[in-house]
Amino acid sequence: MSTQTTASVSTHILDTSAGRPAEGVAIRLAARSGGDAEWTELGGGATDADGRCKNLPALPEGTTHVRLDFETEAYFVKKQAEAQQDAPATRDSGVFFPEVAITFAVVPGEHYHVPLLLNPFGYSVYRGS
Repeated sequence: MSTQTTASVSTHILDTSAGRPAEGVAIRLAARSGGDAEWTELGGGATDADGRCKNLPALPEGTTHVRLDFETEAYFVKKQAEAQQDAPATRDSGVFFPEVAITFAVVPGEHYHVPLLLNPFGYSVYRGS
């Protein structure tokens, strides 16, 4: 039985359209203590070359819900610009998912790894290990 009084969170992003980690995606972390409580912004970071965000802040004691906000628009705009250098654009230039917000429940003492599988027109998440 764990004696930790808080949960912990980690994440990474895989761009499934490229089969590679998504580098440079800004991530914000928010928490609340109860379904009716207000969200408290805790801070965030950005994904590294391996698609991992290693500097997410610790959750406060009493956290029951967590929200990860992934700022995907800048990543896709940059990716589209790089692709257009090599070939003419064949897709719509807009970004379908400018951000992805994932909300999940936590319990003290547990670690939650929440990977984001991302592509320009869809995404999936799951509780990893």
